[in-house]
Amino acid sequence: MSEGWTRAAHRGVPQRWFEDFSVGERYAQPSRTVTGANFAAFQVVSGDNHESHYDIEYCREHGHADLLAHGLQVNCFTAAGAGQFPHEVSESLVAFLEQSSKFLKPVVRGDTLYPALEIVELTPQRTTGVIAMRATIHNQRGELVLEGEHRYLIRKRPA
Repeated sequence: MSEGWTRAAHRGVPQRWFEDFSVGERYAQPSRTVTGANFAAFQVVSGDNHESHYDIEYCREHGHADLLAHGLQVNCFTAAGAGQFPHEVSESLVAFLEQSSKFLKPVVRGDTLYPALEIVELTPQRTTGVIAMRATIHNQRGELVLEGEHRYLIRKRPA
């Protein structure tokens, strides 16, 4: 290994530990427009083949302007890995503990989604802590289409 070289120098963001976080911190994720390619990829991964996701005429007959995105497909857009947070906890992340979500409005092909995560609770433990984040997704019209929660187990700073 070359003198002075470290892998850590290439992370791009400073490492954070549980006690470095504050309630109210917000992570806006990159926006994404839901395309037919997203629908096809999700169908392959999930095996879901219900007409509401893949048959435009079925959707129109049921009052929808276009194909409906599967709820779990929409939920995927809240993945923390799309933003800054996982890079900040490269050394301190122990586990992604749980996730919940409520689907509030339909998402159709062509909608642009704006996901965000916001720290809403910090629960310290002996050597770790749990960070609870509110997950939200708004569409291009500013409508809240999904809300939920993520919980992450994060190490405290080593002594």
